[in-house]
Amino acid sequence: MTRHADDNETWLIETGHDVIDKVASGGVSSLSAYEQLIYCLWVADYGMRNAGDLDTATDVDATFHEQGRKLAAELGLPKTLAAFDLSKPELERRFFELFDGVCAELRAI
Repeated sequence: MTRHADDNETWLIETGHDVIDKVASGGVSSLSAYEQLIYCLWVADYGMRNAGDLDTATDVDATFHEQGRKLAAELGLPKTLAAFDLSKPELERRFFELFDGVCAELRAI
């Protein structure tokens, strides 16, 4: 996966693109747990940046929130788990505040 972007938004777009390509060729089940979690974050980010809410994210993948929570717990990522553990309205409200910390945690893997 591409990991050269310093900016977290660019990093997620580039890394998410690689993950989306894998989804297109083999489905979400073809992804590692880490890639699945990036996909969940990408879906949430897509909804928040394009529509300003997580309803659009749910339209893309209805399980992104639940899966994000499960995968963050499985991978032992406390900041990411704390974000996905929030209710949908609270995650919407705090998404951009939490985004850099979640990205930093994911990028450290």
